[in-house]
Amino acid sequence: MVDEAEKIEGVARSFSPRALLRPLLDLVYPPCCAACGVRTAGHHALCGACWSRMRFIERPYCDILGLPFAHDPGEGMVSALAIAEPPIFDRLRAVALHEGPARNLVHGLKYRDRTDLAPMMAAWMARAGGEHLALCDAIIPVPLHWTRLLKRRFNQSAELGRHLARLSGRPFLTRTLTRRKRTGRQVGLTAKGREENVRAAFRVRKGEEHQVFGKRLVLVDDVFTTGATVSSATRALKRAGAAEVTVLTFAMALTEPI
Repeated sequence: MVDEAEKIEGVARSFSPRALLRPLLDLVYPPCCAACGVRTAGHHALCGACWSRMRFIERPYCDILGLPFAHDPGEGMVSALAIAEPPIFDRLRAVALHEGPARNLVHGLKYRDRTDLAPMMAAWMARAGGEHLALCDAIIPVPLHWTRLLKRRFNQSAELGRHLARLSGRPFLTRTLTRRKRTGRQVGLTAKGREENVRAAFRVRKGEEHQVFGKRLVLVDDVFTTGATVSSATRALKRAGAAEVTVLTFAMALTEPI
């Protein structure tokens, strides 16, 4: 009886408007690689060449900064950088190194309005976030200043965070953290310049402190470079009483091998 019901449901799905329109949509918008644009068998996928060039961050990596190790130093090991310069956030996790196809995906979402890439990127981020995402109390995106949001029309971090919340079932807080200072672009600045640019740039919105106090939070951004932006945002969350902040990004810029 159950098998018959499943068969009927499958037939119904095959005759749904979406399924019937799929061949026409594929003709108008043929499936292509999300990173390079060559034709592929399906939508929201990478071609074989781009997949082979994606440098996913897998264990072994630093438990704090998520930096990949060239060899396995043992469970629970942290990098020299994490020891010398402990971050204000509790840990960082990222999907891939910010190069090749991963860089193309970040730039497509951020600068070419490719919001259709966000679900695929968020799915990889959910895997990278692991138990820290599954056990968090809420997900918070790194906010844009309202003037930049007005110009860009969307916040790429919020797009990723929205899909992460859907995948994980965790609350998504879009209004809790705000950017009160209009900062210049981070691209091209030195590490010190980036830090100065975003100093005191964020605050927890008045009346939203209860969403942060004593909570384990996941702070979402598209790419981690020097860490200046997420550190400034984390500082605002910690001042408001956050118990733990995990930074989760799609890509990580690595200046030198670990």
